[in-house]
Amino acid sequence: MRLSVWSPRSLRFQLLQRSLFVLAALLLMIGILQYMLMKDFQYKNKAEALEAQLISLPYEWFKGGLMDGDGGKPGFVPPGQPPVPSPFYYQPGLSLASINSQGEFTDLSNKDGLKAPSLSASQYKEMIQRPNKHGAYRIMTDSEGTQQLVVFHVTGPPGRPDGIIQAGTDTASLQQILMTQLAIFIGLSVLALAAGLSFYIPLLQRTLKPLSRMVQTVSQTDAANLSERLPVNQGQQEMDQLAFAFNGMLERLDHSFEAERQTTERMRQFIADASHELRTPLTSIHGFIEVLLRGAAANPDQLRSALTSMQLESKRINKLVEDLLLLAKLDQAPAPERVDIRLDQLLLEMEPQLRLLGGERKCSLNIYSSDIQVSGHPDQLKQAVLNLFLNAVQHTDPTAGVLSLKLYTEDEEAVITVTDNGSGIGEEHLPHLFERFYRSESSRTRKSGGAGLGLAITKSLVEIHQGSIQVNSVQGSGSTFRIRLPLA
Repeated sequence: MRLSVWSPRSLRFQLLQRSLFVLAALLLMIGILQYMLMKDFQYKNKAEALEAQLISLPYEWFKGGLMDGDGGKPGFVPPGQPPVPSPFYYQPGLSLASINSQGEFTDLSNKDGLKAPSLSASQYKEMIQRPNKHGAYRIMTDSEGTQQLVVFHVTGPPGRPDGIIQAGTDTASLQQILMTQLAIFIGLSVLALAAGLSFYIPLLQRTLKPLSRMVQTVSQTDAANLSERLPVNQGQQEMDQLAFAFNGMLERLDHSFEAERQTTERMRQFIADASHELRTPLTSIHGFIEVLLRGAAANPDQLRSALTSMQLESKRINKLVEDLLLLAKLDQAPAPERVDIRLDQLLLEMEPQLRLLGGERKCSLNIYSSDIQVSGHPDQLKQAVLNLFLNAVQHTDPTAGVLSLKLYTEDEEAVITVTDNGSGIGEEHLPHLFERFYRSESSRTRKSGGAGLGLAITKSLVEIHQGSIQVNSVQGSGSTFRIRLPLA
């Protein structure tokens, strides 16, 4: 399945989409924060400017009857009449009001200007008692629904306030400035996103190029090139980790395929060897049957000789089939139930049988440590020792042969050795000695050699007991087989 690199399911598209989403969200947050900060900054500056204008005006303009009846002086207002403010306040977009010490509100705005919004008398009284801080303002709505920024200035001598002058201005102009700044920010953000996108796409493609090469390499990987490996130094930690993990998987697959090939080859060789071993005795039996059919059955001596040979060959076939079945059972069956076994007692029980199998050969059993216990199956351990002893019997002289069986402990392991003074084994045969159907050249004869399964069976039996088997041999000087088993 091949998808476009910019399809919604591609990594490039998803990285680009999510990066743009995060960047747009950040710009939106910055825009909102900037709008709030700029709004507060603009309103506070405007409030400070209005308050500064109120403070700069003469106090007498807002207080009637303050001067002693001098009607000719500027700013004199007869008692009981509202103060007459400076014409400066009668400009568009401004409102003006005065509040006396009792909280009575008087709108001083021009009839063509803004209407001054008002608070309650109690709020004005509280404001006279506790004046607002410098730069404080309120957003209020007048009777005509116009939103105004309003500041308050307490009048009167220090410590004896007697009223409030309230000034307000329309917030529409301030809002217009804020919206203009916001529009500029949005435009610059869009341009920044577009410019960033033009640089980000090539950068993203270059960054993901190692991944593209890896995908191409993986798509070309099959059973024929499992030995190839991906480079693990691509400058990107994640890509290097992915390449390292993929190389590990390739190595495991390569080992698995190699093990499968070796298993198949061994199975093919096993079948060929088993067929060869079975064909020889069957051919012999078939030949003897033909001889009997041609008239040899009438001759008692020939009949007896043919039947004896056929019996021997049938025993060889039975032994071979039994060994094959045992190997198959050892390969597939679970480990037997384990019990504690005293190896010294087990070998002492086998001693009469071993001496009988040795015939006229000199046989010795030496137990150097008593009460050596291992965990396993007694019959299987007996068979393993018996196979090694029979192998030694086959490769030693019937009268001059010397066989030695020893038991001792070494490095927390029980060790059983079987030593003979036979013909020995060539060094080139030692690595293959425990392979199935393998026989050295010196044991190829039917008289002295078996089918080559005894040592393979012994190795399987020892490995079932978590042990190991080793062999040391010098051609012409005999051999020593050593079984190592973990102590119980």
